Amino acid sequence: MDIETTSLRTACADLNGQMRGKRLQAADAAKLEFVGQRMPLSALSLDIWGCDIEGSPLVLASGDADGQMRLTERGPVPMPWLDPAATLMPMWMFTENGRPFDGCPRHALARVLARFTKRGWKVTAATELEFTLVDISAGVLAAPCAPGTNRALHAGDINSVDALDAFAAFFDDLYAGAEAMGIAVQAAVSEAGIGQFELTLNHGPAIRVADDTWLLKALVRGMARKHAMAATFLAKPFLDDAGNGMHLHASVTDTNGQNVFDNGLLSGSGTLRQMVAGCLSGMPGAMLIFAPHASSYARFVPGSHAPTSASWGYENRTTSLRIPAGDPAARRFEHRMPGGDTNPYLVIAAILGAALMGVEDELTPPEPIIGNAYGQPLLKVPTDWDEAIARFETSPRMERIFPKLLVEMLGRVKRQEQRLTAGLEHAEAAFRMHDRV
Repeated sequence: MDIETTSLRTACADLNGQMRGKRLQAADAAKLEFVGQRMPLSALSLDIWGCDIEGSPLVLASGDADGQMRLTERGPVPMPWLDPAATLMPMWMFTENGRPFDGCPRHALARVLARFTKRGWKVTAATELEFTLVDISAGVLAAPCAPGTNRALHAGDINSVDALDAFAAFFDDLYAGAEAMGIAVQAAVSEAGIGQFELTLNHGPAIRVADDTWLLKALVRGMARKHAMAATFLAKPFLDDAGNGMHLHASVTDTNGQNVFDNGLLSGSGTLRQMVAGCLSGMPGAMLIFAPHASSYARFVPGSHAPTSASWGYENRTTSLRIPAGDPAARRFEHRMPGGDTNPYLVIAAILGAALMGVEDELTPPEPIIGNAYGQPLLKVPTDWDEAIARFETSPRMERIFPKLLVEMLGRVKRQEQRLTAGLEHAEAAFRMHDRV
């Protein structure tokens, strides 16, 4: 393996989606390719600030044993926001005996996708990722100044070309960096929040899309720093402004390459409806993954373009599941519940795992929502962090999707974060976490 930079980084996604790994010299690349790298298994279950979890069963049971980080099929990618340049080696975690580690988020997604493969199905996915550019120079989150001026932005500007052009240098570098990293970014859109934008990734194999979404978050944060700003994926950076989401689009094809959702009509096939039913039934238990932090729940405000209940509809952006119009051969569902502050591996695993359970259990969805979903009597989901943690830890559906160890460790991580953030005002908590999600 030829590495052209003088240094490299190894990185594996922890439960919060944070990169955990090491810095090495380029000469170590060949060793990584053949023998991997040792790192404590517990490194994937740290809290959002990188601290050990009190009473971790990994530490108590094994004395904090090492695992083996190995290269993923994603391959090495540049880190274009760094100067001098460096190379990132995306990895995932295995146990000492070579088995996939049950606490590794990427393995959790791979397990779900293997169940689709067993049926002869292939998942194609795409993400839409929102973020907010902010000024942190005063020790609080504040609206950024448009480059070339000393005036802070004062309002959002939905679909504004001028807003995009004001940050043209940032977006030019961002697109160039994404191309260098092999991330297929399509449209950039100005959104409703102050300094808020959305990036759409091209559709592709689900695990590749998860990798690219994870890498894109690092690229956006890095490029923002390079341009003397900060970027945050917090679900609700400012209480009185729009929140950041991460929408997932997904379709499924069979061994003949036919979309199993396509029946020639907007309504979609029975399989689509079963997967919709599965997604809806899985939402209450999965809310901790879709909204993993205390501030995440401030995003769910009626009328705010964020869903507030488990609902679905055709071409309806007030529901949590939307079936877009268009060519029936490209029929798909859009899951709109997750926030931008999420771990893409866990989000995609939770959504696809629940969708597949809808097929396995032959579930039938309720009637699709017509009109505005806000205020209608629909299946409720947890609306606060404490309830979401409890529902996740005890959900039979999440137990069918995720390994027992991952469920236990994520619950412990979130309960520790809950203790450490108790009593913090939203603004203080947001500043402490703006670059951690």
